Amino acid sequence: MDNKIDTLTLPSPAKLNLFLHIIGRRKDGYHLLETLFQFIELHDTLHFESNLKDNITVSPTIDDLPVEDNLVFKAASKLLPFRKNTRFGTHIHLDKNLPMGAGIGGGSSNAATTLLALNELWECQLSLDELADIGLSLGADVPIFVHGKSAFAEGVGEKLTFVEPQTPTYLLIKPNVHVNTGQIFTDKRLTRDTLPIKISHVLTLDGHNDCLNVVRELYPEVNEAFLWLKNQGDVKLTGTGASLFLAFKQKADAERVKQAVPKKWQSWICNGSNTSLTHTALDQWVEKNRKK
Repeated sequence: MDNKIDTLTLPSPAKLNLFLHIIGRRKDGYHLLETLFQFIELHDTLHFESNLKDNITVSPTIDDLPVEDNLVFKAASKLLPFRKNTRFGTHIHLDKNLPMGAGIGGGSSNAATTLLALNELWECQLSLDELADIGLSLGADVPIFVHGKSAFAEGVGEKLTFVEPQTPTYLLIKPNVHVNTGQIFTDKRLTRDTLPIKISHVLTLDGHNDCLNVVRELYPEVNEAFLWLKNQGDVKLTGTGASLFLAFKQKADAERVKQAVPKKWQSWICNGSNTSLTHTALDQWVEKNRKK
């Protein structure tokens, strides 16, 4: 990169768990999962600017969250030892659109987008597998965003088999509540013995989310939204919530239901995607810079 200052802006998309089965628990307390990840078009936006200050700064600051605990900062810090030119630092600005505590992976996506962007800006030359290994230390969902392809995930979420589920239109609803993931996974009522499935059945399985009943019991707001949406179709929970979603073959049907959603809940219509918006934008940036 020599003394050239580069900038890069990337979308950082959300994901849905089309199903989430908990098949066991390891001795260290981590749960063994089987889940089907798919990306959606809702996204945050991250702006990266390399600089000659040899440090990492992140904006805006988040109330009650030290910068050292910010996933974006932590992800950037993980790549410091791999910089080709160690004189370069970065400033990262996050335009936050995705709600927190919604089960759609906003924080994990932000961390993965940071790894992907700085791998290019800092010329770290790490492979996606190497970035995913680094990302796993930041969170179980980070590797799926690093790889950027819809996948069936096993283990704690790190064993990925890339698949291409259908890409319907989704109606996504988030009640005005923040679900504590740790609370859900430590609840004694959580089902932890769902039978494993075969990979060949992943795309034909009408799976479920083992966290749903616990979330409904602990969070009345989610239960209320679930009961309302249940009248409209096969409603599902993504991750540990709080977001619920319905799939529609026709966008007009999704729009019809969205018009009736109570105003007290956030709602979005978005398309499913089997390729992350981050990778599409990053590939375009790389191609453009190669031509310079």
